[in-house]
Order: sequence, then structure tokens, then C-alpha cells
Amino acid sequence: MTQSLLHQILDYANRADPYPIYKELRRTPVHHEADGPYVISTYHEIRGLLHDPRISSDAGNLSSNAADPLATEAPPQESTLPPSFLRLDPPEHDRLRRMTNRPFGPPHSPHRVDGMRGELRGIVTGLIDGIGDPDRIDLVEQFSYPFPVTVICRLLGVPREDESRFHTWADILAASLDPDPGADPAERDKGTQDARMQLGMYLAGLIEDRRKNPGEDMLSQLATAKGEDGPMTTMELLSTAALLLIAGHETTVNLITNGMLTLLRNPGVLKRLRADPRLAVPIVEELLRFEPPVQLVPQRTTLADIEVRGVTIPKGAPVWLVLASGNRDPQRFEDPDRFDPDRPDIQHLGLGSGIHSCFGAPLARLETQFALAELARRLENPRLLEDPPPYRQNAVLRGPRHLHLACDGIRP
Repeated sequence: MTQSLLHQILDYANRADPYPIYKELRRTPVHHEADGPYVISTYHEIRGLLHDPRISSDAGNLSSNAADPLATEAPPQESTLPPSFLRLDPPEHDRLRRMTNRPFGPPHSPHRVDGMRGELRGIVTGLIDGIGDPDRIDLVEQFSYPFPVTVICRLLGVPREDESRFHTWADILAASLDPDPGADPAERDKGTQDARMQLGMYLAGLIEDRRKNPGEDMLSQLATAKGEDGPMTTMELLSTAALLLIAGHETTVNLITNGMLTLLRNPGVLKRLRADPRLAVPIVEELLRFEPPVQLVPQRTTLADIEVRGVTIPKGAPVWLVLASGNRDPQRFEDPDRFDPDRPDIQHLGLGSGIHSCFGAPLARLETQFALAELARRLENPRLLEDPPPYRQNAVLRGPRHLHLACDGIRP
């Protein structure tokens, strides 16, 4: 029996190349199977719904007889924590996002991300220096994975001596995002819960210390904020810090890895980047369209009946917005299956849009630009050892679990 399109999206076997499935989905822009979500796959409809106030991010608005099969693939949080602003609607979403943005970006902290350029360059240099054997490199384990979590540690103000502990907790929590049929469920759940608890206790202690001895880091500024919205509670701070760690880290890991894989499959573009690192800016934008790290946005719910392309989505129904499909919509992008950093019009959906657009987008862009430019410059004659690589077992966050490559040497 032929699998339904919904099951094909969820099937791990299709993770290496889900784009034929998305092409089939676009034949029916609003796809619905019995007792399943309404799946939206075309660019203009996705963008419209991302800006529609009748679409909710609060799972409490899901009707009692509706189900979202990807509900378990949300970023894990300790059940006692309040939901992050990613899972809230206005006005609470707006309050928490506004408070988090003050120490992170414009207009209150316009130099926060740009001021990290030197630190980002230093982390990238250190990781490439430490690669070792050029005959077999796992880019994920040796570079893409440790880079963003180190950046988040520096952003939050985690002491250097505690970064290794932070890395360990991040590894465990990230692993819990992907299904693992071979693992013992009870043991896996216990490990995840233990990591959440230890991370929560560590962050709670760090928050208390920053309230007494604030520094210039983002956590200090969040812990001592006295703006028009008042201070965040400790629980809100913990929830926000967990969001920055998991959501920010996972997106950037996949973006860097998808980027290097795409460049190795397009050697002409890789050669251009090696000669001109400024090309990293348009490369990352085209990458966010061509191979976005977040493939789809589940856990959206209608607050009223909404008509989309002649189909009425009833109030309380689950909705999936397949960003990666919209990014390859030929009604919006010319020759969408071609990777083209010179593409003149690139209003992609790779970082979302609307009030829930990716909060960490400026940092993710800058991290990936530095990473790809330096990898292109320093790896001599890099080549894939396995194509396609093994992919993560996750329909939402798409990227290789490992990316094995070799090179002739590593330039200083």
C-alpha cells in the first residue's frame, strides 16, 4: 500500500531528500487526511498564515478531538516551567519577546550581535585548529555541534570553566528531539529528565548570582531588567534561557551542516567563496531558502474557521506550515530546485515570518557566515566521504546527524 503523504513526511527514509514529497504536496496546497493536521505547502499561503492573528501557537487552543502527530517534537522543557514565548500568543508572547530582545538586539542593544564578531572568529579558528586528522572529519561532531553551544554559553555569560557541563546537557537534550527506536524508552526519558533538572538547577543558580553580581552578559541584563514590562520571574527566565539554548543551538547546527554539504555538492560556489568570503552573506540567504534547518512549523491551531484556497479549516484544527516546501514553490521562485547565491529576489521562509520569526536570526546568520567562509578558506580540497549522509530522525529539524569528509590538509 502506498504511504499517505503525511506518513511520507514523517518517514525517516525520506529525510535525505524530502523535496519530491513537498512537490507532490503542492498539487493540493491545503492537504488534509482523516484525523490529521491541515498541511499548507505553498509559499503565499504559508506566509499569509504566519501573519494571520487567527493562527495560534498555544496548544491549549487545539480542540479536544484534534491531534498533532508532531506534538512530541517540540523543544523539550521541564514540565514545571511556563511555556516559552515560542508557545504563546499575544499579549504574553509580545511581553516576553520584547523583554528578551532588549539585551539582544535593536533598538536597545544594537551592537550585541555585531560586537561578538571577534569572539565568533576566535571560536571558529580554535575548532578548525583542533580538527586533527584531515583524512576523516565528522563536521557535525567536530565543528557544527560545538560551535553554536559555545556561542550561547558566551552570550548568556556561562563561566568558561562550566562550558563543558553545559555542552553535556545540550547534547542530551538535543538527542531527545530525535526518535530513537533502538534505545530503551525508560532509560532515555530518565537521562533527558536528569539533564533538564541539572540544567535548570544550574541556570537558577546562575540567575541568582547575576542578580547579585551583574555583568555585561545577556543573562545578567535579563535578570536585572526594570523596563516598562517589569522584571521576568525566575521561572520565565529559566524558560527563556532553555529556549535560547535548544531552539537557537539546533537551528544553527543544521544550518552550518546543510550549508557545507550544499557547498560540497556545488564546487563552483565553494571555489567562489574561498576567493571572496563576502559571498558568505548571499550564500547563507540562499541556503535558508534551499535547505532550511527548520522544515515545517507544527503545533499551530486555528482560532476561527479560516478559508485557504477554497478549503475551510475549522476552528481548533491543527495546522502544519511546511516552510521548506514554500521555499521551493515555483509560483514564487524561478527554478527553485537550483542552488543560486546570485538569486535576485530571495524573500525566503527559512527563518519564519510574522511575530514568531526566528528570534536569533541575526546571530544564526553571522555564525553561519563565519563558519562557511573559514571552512572554505582553510580546508584544502574538501570532499564528501558519504553522500547522502545519515540524517537525523526528525521531520521538523532537518540536517545530517554526521557529515564525514576528507581534505588534503588544513591551511593556517
